[in-house]
Amino acid sequence: MRRLGVFFLAGLVCTLAAVGLSARQDTPVAQFSSQVQLVEVYATVIDAAGTPVTGLRREDFEVYEDGHRQEISAFAAGEFPLTLLLGVDRSWSMAGERLRLAKRASQAFIRSLRPEDRTMVMAISSAAEIVAPLTMDRAAQVREIERLDPWSTTALHDGIITALDRLEGEPGRQAVVVFSDGADRYSRATAVQVIDRARRGNALIYPIALGRDRPPLLAELAVTSGGRSFLLRDVKDLDKTLADVARELRYQYLLGYTPSSSGAAHASEWRSIRVTTREPGLRVRARDGYVSD
Repeated sequence: MRRLGVFFLAGLVCTLAAVGLSARQDTPVAQFSSQVQLVEVYATVIDAAGTPVTGLRREDFEVYEDGHRQEISAFAAGEFPLTLLLGVDRSWSMAGERLRLAKRASQAFIRSLRPEDRTMVMAISSAAEIVAPLTMDRAAQVREIERLDPWSTTALHDGIITALDRLEGEPGRQAVVVFSDGADRYSRATAVQVIDRARRGNALIYPIALGRDRPPLLAELAVTSGGRSFLLRDVKDLDKTLADVARELRYQYLLGYTPSSSGAAHASEWRSIRVTTREPGLRVRARDGYVSD
């Protein structure tokens, strides 16, 4: 079970034990793990107005694997450290206003992160290129984004897979934020392969589509990983969109459970996950499953 939904499995027991199962004490480095012993899921809870909800307890949640309710054996809530890859589509289809908007949005988003968050910047065209390595140096990353010019075609599928591969093995919570018009051209990977890779990874995916339409793949990537997709049609919506993404990434819940015998998985088997809350009027956004190892 190696990757899934807003949350992935990998050694949560030791992580949460180290922080006393309280994310508010010492900021924990928690990670969605896929060990058979423990499945970890990051969850965002929002109210009817779309505002993240804080202060919930373990007993406020219910977790189901393949329809079977699971006992939540580990729980943490708070502002977990974040490792984020920011992808900027710089292909010719983004030339002009779209690329200017994507660059402005990327720079503003990087500036909004907390000092302890680590980020890297990837330019997507016919190839995926890391233009700013993993660091906390926001100023250098902002400069590299400013240098981006339109170039080549859009191998978006390949770029997203490269982003997930690059984050693989990084500790703690992972996220991919991608600014693109969503038009893929000449990728080696198919849309099905991109979804499969997302299911096997640890990262929350937040695609931000620029233009008139939100491609179905971007919406499906968000649901699969536990992230959220956005459609940015006008520059006037930029600040709100960025605020929504940053707000969702700020405060989350980490739930851990050991799959019951009724939900025991076979090798390389897809296991669905559903997280709910007993509090009326609230919605939970979390990864929709994982692939067992």
